[in-house]
Amino acid sequence: MSAVSKNQVAVIGAGPAGLMSAEVLAQGGAAVTVYDAMASAGRKFLMAGRGGLNLTHSEALPVFLVRYREATPRLAPAITALPPDRLRQWSEDLGQPTFVGSSGRVFPRAFKASPLLRAWLRRLDSMGVQLRLRHRWTGWDEQGRLLFNVPDGRHAVEASATVLALGGASWPKLGSDGAWAEWLAAKGVTISPLRPANCSFAVAWSDIFRDRFEGQPLKGIALSFGPHRARGEVLITRTGIEGGAIYALSAELREAITDAGQATLSMALRPDLVTKDLVARLSAPKGKQSFSNWLRKAAHLSPAGIGLLQEAAIASGVPLSSLSAEQLAELINAVPVRLNAVAPIARAISTAGGIAFDELDGDFMIRRLPGVFAAGEMLDWEAPTGGYLLQASFATGAAAGRGALKYLGAHGEERRG
Repeated sequence: MSAVSKNQVAVIGAGPAGLMSAEVLAQGGAAVTVYDAMASAGRKFLMAGRGGLNLTHSEALPVFLVRYREATPRLAPAITALPPDRLRQWSEDLGQPTFVGSSGRVFPRAFKASPLLRAWLRRLDSMGVQLRLRHRWTGWDEQGRLLFNVPDGRHAVEASATVLALGGASWPKLGSDGAWAEWLAAKGVTISPLRPANCSFAVAWSDIFRDRFEGQPLKGIALSFGPHRARGEVLITRTGIEGGAIYALSAELREAITDAGQATLSMALRPDLVTKDLVARLSAPKGKQSFSNWLRKAAHLSPAGIGLLQEAAIASGVPLSSLSAEQLAELINAVPVRLNAVAPIARAISTAGGIAFDELDGDFMIRRLPGVFAAGEMLDWEAPTGGYLLQASFATGAAAGRGALKYLGAHGEERRG
């Protein structure tokens, strides 16, 4: 066993939520130790920055908050306390100024996570925050002490307060494996089942389409599913489809597949062309061109887009070349794509489900476990990509840190009394 001082706080998880919680706690005068199962901090944070770290989004806060769907009322106080503009200032104070991209997304100018993480860890070290790596949390012992598996055996820690920030269950090889759900459920904490979010979907492509177009993007498209819409691009994979536009609809598509076993997505390949203009283009004579070449020139479609139309024609049993200009125009902007499975949670960008908000008080403390706080993707919320995931992780981490300081202060007074 390793005893700790009365104001010692254990933060479990060295991702954005955990490290932000540690920073707030250290600023408030607490002695903080951050524990993480991996050999280095911020593994998933670094993965998120491989294609350019999307830190947050520049849209107005009222619009921003709506992105969290049913969880908006529960997350709004934390995000309002650490809004996007303050997060950008925090990044700049660490020597990583940000910029707003054409989509409104906010990135560090370095466009990477590693410089920001290195500067952050240096700051935390200067504040006295201790980092204990290769410490895999396994719950509590009979005395209520935190238990960790470490390379040389087991380690017990007695903490005055604990912040849990272990992430969801996506990309488990980076440290977030969702094992905590079982231990909290055993304590009576209600856990909404962990499910993939911002994920890819399986499509039964024909062999010809799969072999020819695997890895090809479809750009400038619009997707619709019922009343839900999304613009952007998707990527054709060997087993299905992924990408920003599909991620934006993943919650609705996931639930539909869970309920009915499949979901049919409508894809507009030329969403900015009104039907009459598209019909006019498709009424032009083909001449001696092949049908595919004529279609590529007349409708400005990519080979992958034409291949997708052929897939739809095969499924319907009606040859594409037999369609009238009007029918072809209608199909181009409403290609049915049948999704028949959700990709495994281990390959999802993020996780839906987690600790039910009713289990938390206003300071992010788990009511059944006094002195134990939770933050980040452990909580039952989901949001699209675009900076919303990291923003809520940072903000709830800060809120849990403030809550733990409040708890320490109140219980310190009780002991002195």
